[in-house]
Amino acid sequence: MTGVQAVAKRTLTPPTLAHRLEYLALRAFVAALAPLGVRVAADVSATIATLAYRVFGIRRGVVDRQIAAAFPELIRSARERVAREAYQNLGRVAIEATLLSRRGPTAVLEQFVDSPGWAIVERAHAKGNGVVLVAGHLGNWELSGAYVAARGVPCHAIARGMANPLSDRYFRNTRERLGMQVMHDQEAVRRVPRILTAGGTIGFLSDQATVGLASTFVPFFGRPAKTPRGAAVFALRANVPVVLIQALRQSDGRYLFYAEEIEVTRTGDRERDVDDIVGRFSAALERLVRQYPGQYFWQHRRWKHQPTETPAHLREP
Repeated sequence: MTGVQAVAKRTLTPPTLAHRLEYLALRAFVAALAPLGVRVAADVSATIATLAYRVFGIRRGVVDRQIAAAFPELIRSARERVAREAYQNLGRVAIEATLLSRRGPTAVLEQFVDSPGWAIVERAHAKGNGVVLVAGHLGNWELSGAYVAARGVPCHAIARGMANPLSDRYFRNTRERLGMQVMHDQEAVRRVPRILTAGGTIGFLSDQATVGLASTFVPFFGRPAKTPRGAAVFALRANVPVVLIQALRQSDGRYLFYAEEIEVTRTGDRERDVDDIVGRFSAALERLVRQYPGQYFWQHRRWKHQPTETPAHLREP
């Protein structure tokens, strides 16, 4: 089955009753918070997400174990603070982009402090050969691409299709209202080379392993972490720069747009070059997570997949 056929099949699959109920709950949640405005709605959503940690314990074990593995030097109370902040951050991410998408690019820019890192994206884009943007699930990953689009640089974002076709269409529309052009990952092999050749910009979220997605194992907080290779492969093939971008929440509730160019090496050994690029991205992301530990998506099992030869003490915590 080709990527286009796969997308068509998912689109034509009728939603189940469970899908419809889930979608109605999503729309009701957004409708209830929308009148509050972006800042207050985000605070309310953060509070609700905190209940998921404190009261209901949703994925609490996963979060607590992973934070302890990444930061063994932290005492228990400090780890619990990071965990609470991670849930609060996820709650904010869940509502901010949706509400901002109703107000346009100016509203997005208003959520950011002065961000000198933007010059790095401008320089990369000015070369005219296309740019690969990579990001992790840190800060507000939805707004990192939205900021690029709001600054006038067209951004194509690659997104995995959701099992619920109603929610999938809803979030796709949200991202497109934020100025991004969205493609599902099944379309990437066909469309990405054309976009980069034309000087376009492609955004990848590259810190979650997915079954069937070409990946490599690189260190993340000292443990092997299965990490997608796509961004590096496309960058090497198209001979374009790779830039890490993140929207990092600041103390006043607004975001700093962070950008860092990732070195792209071409030794003639394509496999080694891909692994090196992925490794550099992962190392750069880890440095940022160490600065903003409460803004990382610890709810995802980052070390779920491991090489068979991984020592016991470095396996998934």
